[in-house]
Amino acid sequence: MHVVAIIVVALVALEHAWFLILEMFLWRKPIGLRTFGNTPEAAEATAVLAANQGLYNGFLAAGLLFGLVYPDPGAARAITTFFLLCVVVAGGYGAWTVNQRILVIQAAPAVFALVLLPLG
Repeated sequence: MHVVAIIVVALVALEHAWFLILEMFLWRKPIGLRTFGNTPEAAEATAVLAANQGLYNGFLAAGLLFGLVYPDPGAARAITTFFLLCVVVAGGYGAWTVNQRILVIQAAPAVFALVLLPLG
């Protein structure tokens, strides 16, 4: 895999690890409230759902990192491609159902990484 593609995939993985932290641990805290535009009451009512969503984001991050370290280059590219496509689908669905910003924040970096993958 090309070094630029590796860096972008790693950044997408780190982004999803950050989403895990925000949604699982900081949802009710000031940074979580600001990030997601929630009131304390709304955050309290949705905390379990957010934690579940955060866990899924953690799985996306883990899958991307697994693809980066997998020893067989062909399998590594397939693993990475699969998880990037999952991120794109999740970002597209989030943009359609929640907020169009998600398309730029979540899906676009994954699309960029997918474009870079064949370079290496």
